[in-house]
Amino acid sequence: MASVVEICNNALNQLGASTILSLTEDSKNARLCNARYESIRNAVFRSHAWNCLMARQELAADTATPAWGWTNQFTLPADCLRVITISDYDYDYKVEGRKIMANISPIKLQYVKLVTDPNEYDTLLAETISAALAADICFAVTANATLVTSMKEIYKDKMGEAKHVDATEGQNTDPNMGQVDVILSDEFINSRF
Repeated sequence: MASVVEICNNALNQLGASTILSLTEDSKNARLCNARYESIRNAVFRSHAWNCLMARQELAADTATPAWGWTNQFTLPADCLRVITISDYDYDYKVEGRKIMANISPIKLQYVKLVTDPNEYDTLLAETISAALAADICFAVTANATLVTSMKEIYKDKMGEAKHVDATEGQNTDPNMGQVDVILSDEFINSRF
């Protein structure tokens, strides 16, 4: 079973550093991992529409309305890290803070969900989080600027591989089903005008 400590230990192993037993143990490496893990994980989550983190929800308009411009506002779900699309995406909408502004109601929202259980992560996503954490805490652990550069390159490589594999699992050409994965030829041709 995957765990947060396992992801952190993978990062520490990449740095050649001592591993930890828990995030709350009294060691420099545990304190660094505890301080940086959630922020790094959430940044990696926001960077791509990861299949294992996608969620859908239909939202009703809030009773309060925007002061001007839009006719409706919707409160984002508490676990929403990034809005991917709303169905009927021909309609205009805008994310402002923790609200979506739109002139339609209700909306069907597709979003990146905050998932805290590492057992639900794709293996390549977990590896990417480890690489991102290693790059982030590298100098604090090793005081080696050259290794920081190497860790950043490893992170970029892992991110590219994970995004590629994730993006090629399935294909959607129907906007009524959520985010479209391909540009249809007529849309491409019409985009010139």
